[in-house]
Amino acid sequence: MTGPKTSGETKLTPSTDGGVKGGKYSRSRGNRWGQVVYSYLMLTIGLGIGALGWTAFLIPAKIVGGGLTGIATILYFIFGWDVGLTSLVMNGFLLVAAIKVLGATFGIRTIAGAVILSGFLSGLRPLFPEPVMQETMMNAIVGGVLAGIGSGIVFVNGGSTGGTDIIAMIINKYRNISLGRLLLAIDVVIISSSYFIFNSLEKMVYGYMTMAILAYTVDMVISGNKQTVQFFIISNKFDEIRKLIIFEADRGMTILDGIGGYSGQERKVLMVIARKTQSSEIFKVVKAVDPEAFITMGTVMGVYGRGFDRIRI
Repeated sequence: MTGPKTSGETKLTPSTDGGVKGGKYSRSRGNRWGQVVYSYLMLTIGLGIGALGWTAFLIPAKIVGGGLTGIATILYFIFGWDVGLTSLVMNGFLLVAAIKVLGATFGIRTIAGAVILSGFLSGLRPLFPEPVMQETMMNAIVGGVLAGIGSGIVFVNGGSTGGTDIIAMIINKYRNISLGRLLLAIDVVIISSSYFIFNSLEKMVYGYMTMAILAYTVDMVISGNKQTVQFFIISNKFDEIRKLIIFEADRGMTILDGIGGYSGQERKVLMVIARKTQSSEIFKVVKAVDPEAFITMGTVMGVYGRGFDRIRI
């Protein structure tokens, strides 16, 4: 099956006269800088959303979450230390591991993430002396969802919120294990320690509930971004559809031989694998050529190879 175009391959693009122009695919410097700026903008937005969940809902409600932020929260209630600054100091000890195992680029993003998150925590914490919600359960739910959305956005953009997230990313690099489940397992010990501070099983249970919600939300954000679909397209105008999907939708495909069950006629079947976010574009291409084309679309649990996920065993 022809895979998606990647850097270093020859990419064909349709010309204005209906022909095809060939050339070496390379991104412009401006485009690369635009992607970098967009990536760091999304990291900042994700970290801001996560920090809001902690400072406006969890910490004022005395709910201890997981990760280094959870440890920093515990130290805040014991010694009154600033959550953001404490988190930044502890994050520093894990940055060396991130750079060594995950690469210098990830290390730079992690440093930026740790600094930005600490800034948000220190800046937002004084603004919320009391929790936004009166009920502790509502604070746990909303805070967990916001923290999960923020962490998910950061992971999708190749960064980290620092702390135990670094450990989770290192393990996920070599094993197909859910990031959410890894974070949940690591956080159990941290959350359990909150019992010795507040002497309250109720607070500890709220902490577990928060981290379960956070883990589930992280998985939803990440899987939603990577969800893959499979198309089977049958049409008498299959060659026109094939060209448009390859040259305009920029997707590869496999052409299968099929035989009509009723007519007995030989037909060509186009099998296309794409991200769910690209499905509307493929539908538009097919509809423009043959509105009567037969199309099926199904969700694929896992796709591995060039242009998709790597096999990790």
